[in-house]
Amino acid sequence: MTDSGRSTSRLVRSLGLATAALGVPMLARPDEVAKLAGVDDAASSRPVIQLVGVRELVAALLLLAGGQRSVWFRVAGDAADLALLNAAVADRKGERERRVRAATAFVAALTAVDLYAALRRERDQHGPGRPGPLRLQATVTVNKSPEEAFSFWRDLTNLPRFMMHLESVTPVDGSDTRSHWVAKAPFGSSVSWDAEITSEDPGQRLAWRSMPGSRIDNSGTVHFAPAPGDRGTEVKVVLHYDVPGGRLGRTVAKLFGEEPVQQVRDDLRRFKQVMETGDVMRSDGLPGGTHARKQGVQRPAQPLGRPLEKESAT
Repeated sequence: MTDSGRSTSRLVRSLGLATAALGVPMLARPDEVAKLAGVDDAASSRPVIQLVGVRELVAALLLLAGGQRSVWFRVAGDAADLALLNAAVADRKGERERRVRAATAFVAALTAVDLYAALRRERDQHGPGRPGPLRLQATVTVNKSPEEAFSFWRDLTNLPRFMMHLESVTPVDGSDTRSHWVAKAPFGSSVSWDAEITSEDPGQRLAWRSMPGSRIDNSGTVHFAPAPGDRGTEVKVVLHYDVPGGRLGRTVAKLFGEEPVQQVRDDLRRFKQVMETGDVMRSDGLPGGTHARKQGVQRPAQPLGRPLEKESAT
């Protein structure tokens, strides 16, 4: 082990001991912890604090055991704690509000230390930079011919119609192979990059990759093959990309319900729907219609007193 690795291991072990020191009073004296944090006026504070204490002790054991993902488990817990405290501060005034804000500042400082330790561990394991590409794969069967499915996908401006996190894909200087992509990122921000088509076999295969120097290093291949039993086309997507922020970015994405593998599966489900129906049914549960970016506002549908509306997918 290198000197840097030994230093990181000591830091992780110290975090384990500190985490245990935090977890014990949460279990043993939850009422005092609630008062210190300014949330002693809520009946739910005691069980919540005890649950957090159990989680902290589990995290301490993982950290002391040296598990590869132990620090990221701690970071995820920090994020959950900050969310709880942020909700608590909105309901309190005066002295309790000051105590909640102080607790939030304390947890934020711990989060910074945990992130530092997690990123150091990633660096020691993978070297400088990002932790390596994430590989995603998903398949769907579409009741269209390979030529039709390929043609729709080959027009890259169609991609935001079924890929929820894409805002736009536009040709660069009228090029048929180079394009500019804009995607949504966490916390309402966006990220953009240029990409180029690297190879294509009409009706069979399309491959692309980001241009050198892009903020998101990524590549993808889509395969179109006749489905067994003359059931249309089997569309298989294979993506390779680095999430911005490395493993931190992946953790944040999961915390906000944006698991990458599920994203790809949902995108293909929408691709199938648009290809097969042309029209997408819109109901009370899907008020935004077919556009992928509008589907985040969907909710459980309620019976309507009038026929369902239709919205063209074009």
